Amino acid sequence: MALKLYGIPMSTCTTRAMICLHEKEVEFELVPVDLYTGEHKQPSYLSKNPFGQVPLLEDDDLTLFESRAITRYVSEKYEKTGIDLLRKDNIKEAALVNQWVEIESQHYNPVILPIIYEIFVSPITGQSPDKTVIDANVEKLGKVLDIYEDRLGNNKYLAGDFYSLADLHHLSYTYYMMKTEWASMINSRPHVKAWWEDISSRPAFVKVAEGMTFN
Repeated sequence: MALKLYGIPMSTCTTRAMICLHEKEVEFELVPVDLYTGEHKQPSYLSKNPFGQVPLLEDDDLTLFESRAITRYVSEKYEKTGIDLLRKDNIKEAALVNQWVEIESQHYNPVILPIIYEIFVSPITGQSPDKTVIDANVEKLGKVLDIYEDRLGNNKYLAGDFYSLADLHHLSYTYYMMKTEWASMINSRPHVKAWWEDISSRPAFVKVAEGMTFN
C-alpha cells in the first residue's frame, strides 16, 4: 500500500517531505489539502493532526506529522533504497548529518521563513510585505550564510563530501529565496552558490520544484 502524504505542492514543508520520498525512491500518493478554504482546520483533518498543519503522512496504521519527523522516518524505514541520507554506517558522519539538520532547524529556518512568508504569503492574505521584518531577518540570514560559506569552502556538502538529509532540508525555502531580490545573498557567496546549484539540480528536487508556484 502506497504511503499517503497530505499537503500541497507549493508548501515548503510538504515539498521537504516530497523531495525525501523521491530521493528514497518511495511511491506515495499526494492527497491535496485545500488551505485556502481552511480544510486543514476542519474536524476531519484535525483528528489526524491537531495542530492543523501540512504535511501529514499515513503509512498503514501510522499517522505522522511535522516534515522533519517525516523525512527522518522515511530515510530510516527505506534505508536500503535510494540515496543514503543519514550515513548511519559511519557514526561520525551520522553525527555531522544530525548536527547540520539541527543547524537548519534552529539557525537557518527561523530567519529565512519570515522573509519567504512576507514576500509570498502576506500578499495572498491581503497584506503588504513588512519591510522591517524582511530587513531584520535578511541581516540575520547573512550572518548564518557567512558560516555556511566557511563550511562549504572545506566540504562539498554541509555534513561532508556527501549529500545528506541536512542539505535536503534547505531546498524548499532557499528555492523561493532564489526567486527574490535576495537571491544575491546566495550568489554573492561562491561556495554557497556552488552548493545551491549542486543540490537544486538533483532530479528529485527538480521534479518537486515543478509544482512550487504561488498562484
